[in-house]
Amino acid sequence: MTHHALIVISAALGGCVVLLAMLLALVSRRSRRSADERVGAVVQTLEKRMGELTQELAGAVERAEDEGRRSRFLGEIAGSIEMDEVLGRTLDAGTRLGGIDAALIRLDERGKDGGPTVAAHGLAADGAEAIAGPPDGSRARAIEVSYRYPDGAEDPAGLIRGGLAVPLEESGVRIGYLAVYTRTSGRRFDDDDLRQLEELTERAAPAIENAQRFREARQLADLDALTGLHNRRYFHEMLARECARAHRYNRKLGLIVFDIDDFKVVNDRIGHLAGDAVLAEAASRVREVVRTADIPCRVGGDEFAVIMPESGIEQAEQLFARIQSTIGAHPIGQAGRLHVSAGLTALKAEDDSISLFERADDALYRAKEAGKSQSVTANSGA
Repeated sequence: MTHHALIVISAALGGCVVLLAMLLALVSRRSRRSADERVGAVVQTLEKRMGELTQELAGAVERAEDEGRRSRFLGEIAGSIEMDEVLGRTLDAGTRLGGIDAALIRLDERGKDGGPTVAAHGLAADGAEAIAGPPDGSRARAIEVSYRYPDGAEDPAGLIRGGLAVPLEESGVRIGYLAVYTRTSGRRFDDDDLRQLEELTERAAPAIENAQRFREARQLADLDALTGLHNRRYFHEMLARECARAHRYNRKLGLIVFDIDDFKVVNDRIGHLAGDAVLAEAASRVREVVRTADIPCRVGGDEFAVIMPESGIEQAEQLFARIQSTIGAHPIGQAGRLHVSAGLTALKAEDDSISLFERADDALYRAKEAGKSQSVTANSGA
């Protein structure tokens, strides 16, 4: 083999080696790139899954916290026998359901003259009406409603869009309804919403019934059995409370103390049983003319009082004129026409409930001494 041939072969072999090296290097780079791509894809998948797990864990923690808060609220409902507190806790628990903006409780009528009790959270209770059951009287498990408004309705974000109501039942007897409402358009109530609301009513109904019994018992304890007005103990408790409130918020407070003129003579003439009937009728007439905010009481015997929040002497004089008119307008049984005398006063800066009452009571005795069937106004601060 010639030297030239050897050079050519060597050159060819060298070229093959270089080419092989280049091919090996290229294959190696491609392998590494492929491996890197696979590793990168795995890392991306892991990162995505970790993100999902983090979100799931955060959601689970949030749900657990919500459930814990809900369980705490459910447990607190039965922790009081005060009606306002029980209703408030129930409404608070109701508005903690997801997507709920307001809640309302309507308790059915209790007693011949008692109207329904309505309490609300997230909306005004005055004039509010709970979702009612089927019009044919059927017992529905729940009632769901949606509301539509005219185009261009004012404040669309503040309008109630839908509601879900569940009966409040105790010992198989319906005592009212609990309803929750949403202002979110398109929000629909599902089986989980219904389950949570039913769980709430199961806790709330016995607590509400117990609070109702307690309130009725306390009201009976605060009432005078003969006249149906508040009794002497309640009078002094409320007078002290209203005095403190008026001082705290710089409000007016009026007080009328009055009695029936010559009632002892009436009792001696017609007897004590007939005299009791006269007192009961006089009290009934007083209830007809006092304002909703006024607190009429029987202080003792034939002596009465009316606590008048947010009122001064002028309002007290006007109310006493109405009391005089209604009691004396028509004869009362065997007693005939009756007349009343009164002492009027209003709260002063240095007053407490005792000094306020004593001033009005002293004015009553001065009215008696002045000839009866009239009122005397004590010195007042308003």
